[in-house]
Amino acid sequence: MMPSGRSQIALAAGLWVLLLASVVLAVTVGPADIAPGEVWQTIAHHLGLPVANPVTRLRDAIIWELRLPRVLVAAGIGAGLALCGAIMQALTRNPLADPYLLGLSAGASFGAVLFLLAGAALLMPVGAFLGAGLAMALTLAMTGLLGGATPSRAILAGIAVSSLAAAATSFLIFWTATGDSYREILSWLMGSLSGATWADAGVVIAAVLLLGLPTLLAGRALDAFAFGDSAAATLGIDVARLRWVLLAATALLTGALVAVGGAIGFVGLIIPHVVRLVTGSRHRLLLPIAMLLGASFMIWTDTAARSLFAPRELPVGIITALLGAPIFLLVLLRYRRVT
Repeated sequence: MMPSGRSQIALAAGLWVLLLASVVLAVTVGPADIAPGEVWQTIAHHLGLPVANPVTRLRDAIIWELRLPRVLVAAGIGAGLALCGAIMQALTRNPLADPYLLGLSAGASFGAVLFLLAGAALLMPVGAFLGAGLAMALTLAMTGLLGGATPSRAILAGIAVSSLAAAATSFLIFWTATGDSYREILSWLMGSLSGATWADAGVVIAAVLLLGLPTLLAGRALDAFAFGDSAAATLGIDVARLRWVLLAATALLTGALVAVGGAIGFVGLIIPHVVRLVTGSRHRLLLPIAMLLGASFMIWTDTAARSLFAPRELPVGIITALLGAPIFLLVLLRYRRVT
């Protein structure tokens, strides 16, 4: 059941407060003892606002150059993956769909590994984005050759492209990877936000704003997809055009996120299901709430990844998998009781 108007406002406001608190508190977590007030002072100082007692240069660098960009990258990736997962589940009418369904993760992995082994480690994000774009193009081309962008054809084409890209990546690793390059590849394949910069934050935030936010306008149309293409068409929706547009936007957004953070699993799969338990299946509410919850979830999983075994750091994909698998099982059990 969809919450009432007041409940919707309260839910959205609560998640905004949670997100803001998560950003500030996550910045305080680490070897250096940072207080929440110092985070606010640093942000105000860099925004040109008057600050009575500015923090020291060292603490300013820790907050502004190291921790805050990483937290913002985590928030953007979480919001984007949750949004893409919800859209993919609606477009394909498949509850197990996630943002990587079109072979984007496997394609990005191939591109990143290829660039790394070619000696262009600094251009790994570029290689990942190009690989994801190539995978998307191949998947959509195969879908078109099969007769059109129906859910089943898109899924089958995505599986084929994923298998092909995974095989090519495995061959590259087996044939040429050694020592340090192997560890770097493994870290990227598991998803890692280590070394995130303001440039990365800019890419992620721009991608979410330019590619993600416009898809929120398709919420009502996505509701119609649940009843099939024919029912959606009778409501005046150009089914083929909308599906191609949303698939392209989702693929490009996912490619940008994977290029920065690597292949981080489970976020786009579980967050939409968790939100549906509260909001129902109305995408006008589901999509923005999933973005807010996904952002907070990703902030704290990345914080756990960098702090649980400090000074060593886990790939964040390990944490999302450890949390995501049991959460997804609980969601499935809840659905079973409801249905």
